[in-house]
Amino acid sequence: MSDSRDIDSIDNTDFSEDISSLNDSFKNRINADPEGVQQGLAKLVLTLIELLRRLMENQAMRRIENGTVTDAEIEKLGEAFMNLELKMVELCEAFNLTEEDLNLNLGPLGDLM
Repeated sequence: MSDSRDIDSIDNTDFSEDISSLNDSFKNRINADPEGVQQGLAKLVLTLIELLRRLMENQAMRRIENGTVTDAEIEKLGEAFMNLELKMVELCEAFNLTEEDLNLNLGPLGDLM
């Protein structure tokens, strides 16, 4: 063996310090708090719902501008989007989230919404 140190001569305090340092590091990275997990999941789900809502609303506006929907369909679409927006506001309030919380930063791509 190229290492001339004897295993018995290694100081256990070195390992203890390393393990303690790792534990502190993991505490800062992993949030196993049930409320925090629930909040994070709610934020993710509501962000996805808001993104889909905006995409569907834009598609509906294009269809309206192109004249491919009837007046009755326009009425139904408007009512559906208003109800969905009200539900989103209600859910955001329930989870103490703001509209800005749902806007993810995608780094060099900019904000999601």
